[in-house]
Parts: sequence; C-alpha cells; structure tokens
Amino acid sequence: MKNNVIMLAAALFVGYSSFAQDNLIKSLDGNQSVAAKEEFQFTPIINLERTSIKNQGSSGTCWSYSGNSFLESEMIKAGKKPVDLSEIYTARCTYIEKAINYVRMHGNLGWGDGGELHDVVNMYKKYGALPQEVYTGLNYGTDINKFGEMQAALKGMLDGVIQNKNGHLTPNWIKAFTAALDSYLGEVPKTFEYKGKTYTPQSFAKEVVGLNADDYIELTSIPDDPTYEKVFLPVPDNWSFDYAYNVKMDDLTATIDNALKSGYTVGWATDVSEKGFSWKNGVAYVPATEYQYMSQDERQDMFKGPKPELEITPEMREKAFDDYSTTDDHGMQIVGLAKDQNGKEYYIVKNSWGQSNDYNGYLYVTKNFVKYKTTALLLNKKAVPKNILKG
Repeated sequence: MKNNVIMLAAALFVGYSSFAQDNLIKSLDGNQSVAAKEEFQFTPIINLERTSIKNQGSSGTCWSYSGNSFLESEMIKAGKKPVDLSEIYTARCTYIEKAINYVRMHGNLGWGDGGELHDVVNMYKKYGALPQEVYTGLNYGTDINKFGEMQAALKGMLDGVIQNKNGHLTPNWIKAFTAALDSYLGEVPKTFEYKGKTYTPQSFAKEVVGLNADDYIELTSIPDDPTYEKVFLPVPDNWSFDYAYNVKMDDLTATIDNALKSGYTVGWATDVSEKGFSWKNGVAYVPATEYQYMSQDERQDMFKGPKPELEITPEMREKAFDDYSTTDDHGMQIVGLAKDQNGKEYYIVKNSWGQSNDYNGYLYVTKNFVKYKTTALLLNKKAVPKNILKG
C-alpha cells in the first residue's frame, strides 16, 4: 500500500496530462538508427486480423484509439464485421466523467487528454458507441485532432467553476461544459442512421457492436502488492480510481502469449520514453548496456539489427515504477507474434501515430520490454490462462 499511497498522492495533487502525439514523437526523434529495417528479418508467427492504422493527431487520446481498436478486433473474434468506432466519442464521454471528478476533487486531479484502457470499456458500457462516420470530432476545420486550445479552455472553465464566489455550485456548469465540448467536437446525435436503420448510441452498441463490457479485464503487475486480486492502478491518468487484477511479472507475457494463440488481441498501456524504444525504426527492446554507458558508435547502431538484452526481474520493474523511470504515457494494441533472424520472439504492435515509420504504423517489441515497461493490459477474460485468473 505504501507505493499506492505515494502514487495516488501524485495523481491527486500534482496534476498530470498524457503527452499529445506530436510532443511524444518529438521526444523520441533521437531513438533511431539509419537503415535499421535492412538489418532485421521478421517472420510472423501469429498475425491476427485487425482494423486499419489510425492517426490520433495532436491529442493525447492513444488510450481511446488503442482501446477502440481492441474492441473492433473483439468484433472480428466474435464473427462480426467490425465497425470503425469513433474514438473521439469515447474521449468526449470520458471528459464529461473526468470533469465531474475534477470538480468533486476541487481541482486536485490531473486534467488533460489522458485516460486509461479501462475508460474505453467503461464509456462503452455507460454511453454506448458511435461509428466514426457519424462522429468524427472534427468540428473546426481540421482533418486531424488538435486538442490544445480545447483542453486549455475546458480546464479554465472547470477551474472557474471550482473557484466560484456563489458559495455553492449550481447544476448548470455541467450543461455549460457539455456545450463547450459540442462547440469543439460537435453535438452527439440522439439518433442516427446507419445502413438503413435508426439507432441511438446505446442501441448501436447493443445491436451492432454486440460486445459485453463485463467480458473484459484489466491486468497490471505491481510486485509489492498482493497477487491474483484487484489492486488500485497507481498511474496518474487513472482519474476514475479503477482497480486492476494484479499478476506476477512473467504472467504478463504468459497471458499475452495465451491470448494471441487463442485468437485474441490485447490492449497494451506502457512507457515509451525509453532509449530502447524507436518509433521511426519500429522496434523496442531493453539494451544490455545502459545508454549512458554506451559508446557513440553503440548509440548510433542501437537499432541496426538484433542486440543483446537486459534480463528483467520483478525488483527492477518495481524500482522503475518507484523512481519514475517507468511512466504511463502511451497505449497501443498487441496483434501478433513474430521472430527475428535469430529466432527471438517479438510482439507485433499496432500504433495510432499514422503510417510514418519503417513498418507503416506497426512496431516489433521484445518480451523483455513488455515485462519491464507495461503498466496495464486490457483483454477478454477468456484469453487469460485459468491458472492466472484465479478469482
């Protein structure tokens, strides 16, 4: 509980927002090697069907893009034709719920674009879903998300509500906040037409998407907390104070392997602010030598073909959480398994930063990186091995 209390205090009193895509990519610009793709030979072992690569634009909505992509894959797994779900509808619903908590906490809660994978399932359950063609969230002349002005305006409004001089809050602030969202993202239709039939967001989720929100579970691995039971997820963007099922470190990859072999994809929340993570080269691993101790040549060649890795222990994982070496800053979707020319296995990961890297929007991530830097997994309960899902 000691670490949970520390992290909860950070979440409540420091205030935090996930990086927008452009800022995060800029911070990773140095993590690349020239012509790295020519030095890797990846062979797919499992390559599950999924929907197309999207671009979250200048917004910290990776959690919504990866979470909705996960739901689209769940539709495929269930034998349905997937729908291109509106990520910004999910984000909008989350902002309303987060605003209520922000005001209740007198502003002592992080505000911004950020969220968690469980938010997608929670909003789907409460608010339903919309297809992308009905709700794009592009209501002010842009072709990609640009949330900087909107989030500044929303926070200013909420801070003004909290600081009001009336002595008590009126219920009108929620209406005003929703109107601001309408202005930036567009109004949510009460009903809409989809393939010749009229739906509400709730009926669309039930009749077309057809997934049960209670079928999903979020996993984490916090070595100091009790295993195989739910614990508080101690990351700043957990504004809803949700709990996740705590497993051992090696259970993370064992669960992902079991899911993929069973035909299920996995939502993946992780730290990507590592020198061993290269978006441009589409590879992530844990170098055997720390970056600060590498020679200049070693740094330049970090992604030119497979390299030795550091073996990860639960103690290392815990320390990285405690000293902020691991931060919860990105969400993606694990959609397959591959091996390199040496037979080493990597997860195939779908990102939401467009197709601008060496693998057109995908990355190859080692199991050691996943063990070390995962903050949470989202997956179907049926995909979790029975010896791990004991509750």
